[in-house]
Amino acid sequence: MSPLSPEASLYGGRGSVIALLIRNWHLVIQLTKRNVVGRYRGSVLGLTWSLFHPILMLSVYTFVFGVVFRSRWGGGEQSTLEFSTLLFAGIIVHGFFAECIVRSPGLIIGNPQYVKKVVFPLEILPWVTVFSALFHTAISVAVLVVFYMLVSATLNWTIVFVPIVLFPIMVLGTGVAWGLSALAVYLRDVSHVVGVIATVLLFTSPIFYPIEALPEFIRPIIYLNPLSFIVEQLRDVVIWGRLPNFRGLCIYLLVGILVAWAAAKWFRKLRPGFADVL
Repeated sequence: MSPLSPEASLYGGRGSVIALLIRNWHLVIQLTKRNVVGRYRGSVLGLTWSLFHPILMLSVYTFVFGVVFRSRWGGGEQSTLEFSTLLFAGIIVHGFFAECIVRSPGLIIGNPQYVKKVVFPLEILPWVTVFSALFHTAISVAVLVVFYMLVSATLNWTIVFVPIVLFPIMVLGTGVAWGLSALAVYLRDVSHVVGVIATVLLFTSPIFYPIEALPEFIRPIIYLNPLSFIVEQLRDVVIWGRLPNFRGLCIYLLVGILVAWAAAKWFRKLRPGFADVL
C-alpha cells in the first residue's frame, strides 16, 4: 500500500499526515516561501508590504475608531492609542483564521497540476496556507508589541506565551483548511460562503468590544466563535500582562486536534475523486 493512499493510517505509520509533513518539510517551506513572495511579486516594495500592511491598518484603526468615533474600551478612559492596541490584537487573530479559511477552497481547485501527480502529497497544501498566514501573523504581532511598547513604555514578560496562545488555533485552522479544500472540489459554492463566514466571525467575536459589555446570557454564544477565546488570550499575554488560561488552551487544542483528525480523514476519503472532477 502506498504511503500516500487514502487507506493509509491517519496519524500512525508512514501514511499519517504528520509523517507526511515531516518527510516533506523542505517542500512545505519552499511552497510557503513561494506563496508569500508570490503575493507581492510585481510590486515596488515587494515583501516589505508584509510589514507596511499591518502598520497602515493599525494607523487606520487608530484614526477611525479613536479619532472619528472616539471609541473607548468598555466605556473606560483609555487613550486613543490604547484602544487601538486592544482592537489590533483582535484583528490579528481574525486575520490569521480568515486567511486560512478564505484561501482553503482554492487549494485543490487552483492547483490541478498537483492533483495529476500521483506522488505529490496533496495533504501538505493546507499546511502551506497555514504557515503563510502564520508568517503574516508573526509580522503583525511584532508590530503590536512594538506599538504597545511605544504607547505604554513597558513590555510584559508574558509575551513569551504568544506561540502557546496561537498554536491551538493554528491546529484548528489546519483542520478547517483540510475540510474546506476537499469539499470545494465538489461544491464550488464553498468559496463564496467562507467570505461571509469570515465577516460573521469578525463581528461576533470580542474584537471591537469587550465580552463583559454583553449581557451574560449572550456570552456563552459568543464563546462558540472559535476566535473569541484566542482573542482574549492574546490580549492577556501581550497587553494585560496576565498568564494565559492553560486549561482553556488545552481544551481548545483538544477540540482542534479532533477537528483536524476528522478533516484529514474526510480529505483522504474524497481525494480519489479529485482528478475526475478537475
